[in-house]
Amino acid sequence: MKIVDSHCHLDRLDLTAYDGSLDAALSAARAQGVGQFLCIGVSVNNAADVKAVAERYTDVHCSIGVHPLDVSPDSEPALDWLLRELEHPKVVAIGETGLDYHYEPEGAALQKSSFRLHLEAARLTGKPVIVHTREAKADTLDLLREADLASAGVLHCFTEDWDMARSALDLGFYISLSGIVTFRNAETLRDVARKVPADRLLIETDSPYLAPVPYRGKPNLPQYVREVAEFVATLRGVPVETLAEQTTENFYRLFPLALNT
Repeated sequence: MKIVDSHCHLDRLDLTAYDGSLDAALSAARAQGVGQFLCIGVSVNNAADVKAVAERYTDVHCSIGVHPLDVSPDSEPALDWLLRELEHPKVVAIGETGLDYHYEPEGAALQKSSFRLHLEAARLTGKPVIVHTREAKADTLDLLREADLASAGVLHCFTEDWDMARSALDLGFYISLSGIVTFRNAETLRDVARKVPADRLLIETDSPYLAPVPYRGKPNLPQYVREVAEFVATLRGVPVETLAEQTTENFYRLFPLALNT
């Protein structure tokens, strides 16, 4: 059985349990059936780090982008910078980008400008976009409709309701579920997990953040995507092997470059 961790921050993991060894952490994940990792860019400053990690391992690819909470007037990304970074052979996606009004509603205008820039890069390159959205439903969907992307992308670590998920699906996007779906108060998200079409679903850890039950409150690790897979499979009433196979197929359909490098 092969599982994909479709969103993890390998350059930010707490590796205390593995004596600081990323090799050991990835080996532990592989022992749980994880056969592919997507290491996510969040800023101009960590672009080199995620590329370096991807270059070290055949089963790791990466994305390049600037997280909405990392955008500032002094660090707004430039389109030419992003396009250059996207030429790297191990960079299979754009982001994460998007809107986060939970933590920084006052930054909405700057976040939207950055999001539009990433969506323009997606239009120019055909690479899929990884979208972070929190308490910004209307603006997120409006900008995705405005972009009208042929390559679409994924709403990662989804935490919104079925109405938003359905709207994103109608635009060609995938929905990715993290360990949040296992949290006690996440019934609205579990409803989404049951309803997303099987061919549009991904799973992730978002490690080192948001460890699933029974590890909640501890540093998250890529190996815990197994718990996410098992929980979602139970919700959907399918064997975990079926869930793993389908989400793996979905990952390579959305990120086809991960098959070729």
